[in-house]
Amino acid sequence: MQRRDFLSSMALGASLLVPVGRSAWAASAGGGAGGTNLTRQKLIVVMLRGAVDGMNVVAPVGDANYRRLRPTIGLEAPGADGAALDLDGYFGLHPALAPLMPLWRQKRLAFVHASGSPDPSRSHFDAQIYMETATPGRKSTPDGWMNRLVAALPGEAAASRALSIGPLMPRILSGAAPAINLPNGAAGTRVDVLDRPAVGAAFDQLYAAHARFGRAYSEGRVAHREVVQAAMSREMRLADNGAPLPNGFPDDAARLAGLMRSDARMQLAFIALGGWDTHANQGAATGQLANRLAPVGLGLATLAQRLGPLFEHTTIVVMSEFGRTARQNGNGGTDHGHGNAMWLLGGRVAGGKVYGDWQGVGDDALNEGRDLPVTTDFRSVLAQVAEKHLRLPDRQLATLFPDMPGQALPFQLL
Repeated sequence: MQRRDFLSSMALGASLLVPVGRSAWAASAGGGAGGTNLTRQKLIVVMLRGAVDGMNVVAPVGDANYRRLRPTIGLEAPGADGAALDLDGYFGLHPALAPLMPLWRQKRLAFVHASGSPDPSRSHFDAQIYMETATPGRKSTPDGWMNRLVAALPGEAAASRALSIGPLMPRILSGAAPAINLPNGAAGTRVDVLDRPAVGAAFDQLYAAHARFGRAYSEGRVAHREVVQAAMSREMRLADNGAPLPNGFPDDAARLAGLMRSDARMQLAFIALGGWDTHANQGAATGQLANRLAPVGLGLATLAQRLGPLFEHTTIVVMSEFGRTARQNGNGGTDHGHGNAMWLLGGRVAGGKVYGDWQGVGDDALNEGRDLPVTTDFRSVLAQVAEKHLRLPDRQLATLFPDMPGQALPFQLL
């Protein structure tokens, strides 16, 4: 596969074309920036904590090296049962994300492959900080880039302008500008009172052998225990940084869409989902990764539908702290990697394409001989969304993304 330069023609916005070089992504949207339109343009960021495997989300099934590197967890090329869903003849989408295919066909969904943070850290904690502060390699940054974005946007910085859904206010929205945090609606993965040994034993005595309720009680306890154990494994909890599994995301997505439609002042939103640290038993078309991806695909499709007309003025960015190794490991999983795929959805996204400086997955193209390189800095993607979609001038972009290399700038509109 020859090096492919997808980013030379990507634009977000009607009748706008922004050629910005081989490793950048550009966005633009119509609508005024003043008066009643100050909060018209919306941005939603979904963080997949734990490092989702971008090479199985958007799989290079057209490259023979892909299945060589992943003999048991690699996706089949389109046409087979449970195979990847064809995107462009070379890349295929994971079949668990089938609810997103209508958006792909409508050219409202795109991906930027081999993207991510230039910092080489393979620490979940550090890499998440760098993506949330947009200052790779620097842990001391006191605020998140979305909080700085609140302060940079025109108009009054009302508390309802920026919203996080999750157990705690995330680093990305922490800072001087006001923001609000709401808990997740789904609580199925939280430890409950029955997980206390004494209480659980007492209820087991009452119901386990009950003629009418015993079977339902026992099955419910087993199902709950499996979910909690999966969510509460020490390593995965650390990687998730408190984010819940994506099982409840469709409900949270519908809730978020309703909030944004009912409050015109709400412009920015953030939600984090955990469960992506798939070191073992990752699976291919089915299995652990597929089970995580299915509610994400359904949730994003629900969000797009429930936003209604607002979706035309909304950009949704899905990102993760880093990717995973190109080669599967001995446990049928993948380890911490580098480059990944960013997802971009919205009414003005020039979608139906996989963008990025893609160099293939041959041994000589891999970073350190083990994973995808980062050929597109994640900040260049975010910066162009901020400039072309949210209409921020260059001087504010410099504050929002300090020390960002000039990979995607300046812009030239044709």
